[in-house]
Formats: sequence, structure tokens, C-alpha cells
Amino acid sequence: MQTSLDRRILGLAIPALGALAADPLLSMVDTALVGHLGAAPLAALGVAVVAFNLAFVVFNFLAYGTTGPVARYLAADQPEPAVRHTLNAVWLALLLGAAFTGLGLLASRPLGRALGAEGEVLRLFLVYYRIRILALTPLLVTLVGHGLFRGLQDTRTPLYITVFANLLNAGLGYLLIYPLGQGIRGAAIATVAAQGLAGLFFVHYGLRRLHRIGLPTSIRPRWAEVRGLLRLSRDLLVRTASLHGTFVASTAVATRMGTNVIAGHQVAVELWMFLAMVMDSLAIAGQALIGRSLGMGRTTEARQIARRLAWWGVLFGILLGGAYWLGRDALPRIFTSDAEVLATVGSVFPFVVLFQPLNGYVFVLDGVLIGASDTRFLARGMILSAAAAVPVVLVALPLDWGVRGIWLGLGVLMLVRAITNGVRFTRGAWTG
Repeated sequence: MQTSLDRRILGLAIPALGALAADPLLSMVDTALVGHLGAAPLAALGVAVVAFNLAFVVFNFLAYGTTGPVARYLAADQPEPAVRHTLNAVWLALLLGAAFTGLGLLASRPLGRALGAEGEVLRLFLVYYRIRILALTPLLVTLVGHGLFRGLQDTRTPLYITVFANLLNAGLGYLLIYPLGQGIRGAAIATVAAQGLAGLFFVHYGLRRLHRIGLPTSIRPRWAEVRGLLRLSRDLLVRTASLHGTFVASTAVATRMGTNVIAGHQVAVELWMFLAMVMDSLAIAGQALIGRSLGMGRTTEARQIARRLAWWGVLFGILLGGAYWLGRDALPRIFTSDAEVLATVGSVFPFVVLFQPLNGYVFVLDGVLIGASDTRFLARGMILSAAAAVPVVLVALPLDWGVRGIWLGLGVLMLVRAITNGVRFTRGAWTG
């Protein structure tokens, strides 16, 4: 039984790794390409990536809020509401994308200053940000596509689309940044092109799958259901906003510590986020499998899947943390060759490594609880975690703790998340 369950978990999790990588991996490629232009462009990119990761994380409820319902509706043999839910999510993505693209452009300079960018760093931030924000609407459509295919227990199609998008971003980005001399502007153009094509591919293949399920004659939005979807997603929005708010605070503090500190902090965050994507693939498997089991009324099976997922999460964390430690000298050099920036990365690299088993446990339980639609608890737990972590991050500057103080605060965030999620998971209320 365990072998069969492991195959189901890994059969969804391994392809989901590529699917999860959509926007964060685009940012990681940009960091690697821009990092060799110097500390100022890398610092500007670091500030911009925080803003775009905010969009990815905050609006990720479009994916999370689609996966569970689609899986449960289809498991209960109710295809029509599954299709309607997906179409309404697409309309919501289009509306939010248009609205926040306009607001983001208007608020670009105040946002950069709020994150601590000044002088040359602010100028380069604006160059990159004002182009890349045009990819926001395609990104939100892509998130709905991820949610649909996860609910269909298909993580391979998103993988193929994401691999294509990232190869395009890497190739076009290198061409524009270096041979064509566009610098950080070229990185933004390449990312917009890659994200836009990814969104179109998700629409094309998503509509094909919905046709097989039973696409209605009208795909116009049902506004009452769209508003209902937004209300249901409120808890996920609160959860993700609290999580990313902690990282925004860490970037704002690191920026005020100096250009080399924020550049090094950004490299460490990118390395941490990459491992987060790897282990979040198990959380995606959890969302799909738990949603399906609970949709069929199989609570005992859901608990068994959740326990096995938690074991996999800790194991992945140990293995990935060990691999990072072995590559501690080489990995940061992928992003920068600046000696002072490398020294900053080295000072916090032990945090990046030691967090991983804890991260694996936390991310997997997040996926289990999202698959069970236990989103209200997740929102409250994340607010508590952020409330414990942010003060530690903020006092790192006046108390002269340096960048290590910032990462101590991020460690507090993960520890409190592990405790709250673990208690909820053990008590079993999420299956009700």
C-alpha cells in the first residue's frame, strides 16, 4: 500500500515541480543573468522581484482556490460546477490583472521608495518594474491554469508549458541583456514575452480539457459566483499576504543596510525560494490527493496520505539541505561574482540549509490543509506566524544584528508555522 501511495504522490509531485516554477523561476533566471552586470542592477532586481513575488504569492489563491474544488467536484461526479468554477476563476484573473496592472504602474515610484530603493537602484528598479508588470494578467491566468490541471490530477501539462516559458526567458533574456546591450530592460522584456506565451498556452490547453468535461454554451461570467469565489479566496489571500509581508519587511530592512547587503540577501532568498518550489511540489500533490479523497468521503485514506506526505516533506528537506551545503561555494557564484555580495550570502547560507527539513514539513501540511479547504485556520495561523517574525526582522537594523538578524526572523516565521500546522494536523479537525 505504501509503495502504491508513494507512486501516486511522486507521480503528481515530480511534474508539479516544473509547474510551480512559473514566475519564481523566471525571477531566478533574471537574477542569474542580471547579477553579473554589477551590484546596483542586482539590488534593483532584488527590490523588483519582491514586488512581483508579492503578486505571485498573494494571487496564488487563484490556483489554490481552483485545485481543491475541481478535484472534489469531479470526484463527486459533478463536472458542471467544476467547469463553471474554473471559468469564473479565469474571469476573476482577467479583472484583477487589469486593475492591479494599472494601480501598479501608478504606484511604481512610491513602491520602490517604500522598499528602500534610492538613486541608481531606484532608477533601475523603475526600468525593470514598469515593463515586467505588463505580465501580471498573463500570470494570473496561468495560476488558474495550474489550479485546473492540478484538480484534474494532471501536473505534466503545466510542466511542459513552464519548461518552454523558462527556456524562452533564458535564451531571449541573454540575447537582449548582453549581445543587444539592453541590460536590465532586456531581462524585463524577455520575462513578459515568456509569461505572455505561457498564459496563451494555458488558455488553449485548458479549454480543450474543459470541452472534454462539458464546456457550457456560454462562457460569460456569472458575477454572483465570481463574488462567491472571491469571498472563498479571502482566507487564502490573508494567508499569502501575511507570508509575503514578512519577506517584504526583510527586503526593506536589508535594503537599508546597504547595496551589497540587499544584493546578497536577494541571492540567498532566491536559493531559498528554489528549494521552497521543490518541496511545494509535494504540497501540490497533497492538495490534489486530499481534495479527491475527501470529495469521495474517504477520510481515513486522506489521513494516511497526509501522514505519508509529511514524511516525504521532511526527507526532501534533509536531502536538499545536504545538497545545498555541499554546493555552498559554487551556488552563490551562479548569481554574482562580487566578493562583498558573496560574503553576505555566505554569512546566511547556514540558515538557508538548516531551514529545509522544517520547510518541507510546513509546506506539505499547508498543501494538506488547502486540499481540505481548511483555509480559515491557515489564515489565522499565518497571521500569528508573521506577528512573531516581523518584529525580529525589524529590530535587526537598530540593534545592529546585520543580515543574520533578518534571517533569524525568517526562522521564527517557519518555526511558528510548523507548530500551528502540526497541532492542527495532529488533532484531525481538517477532515471534518
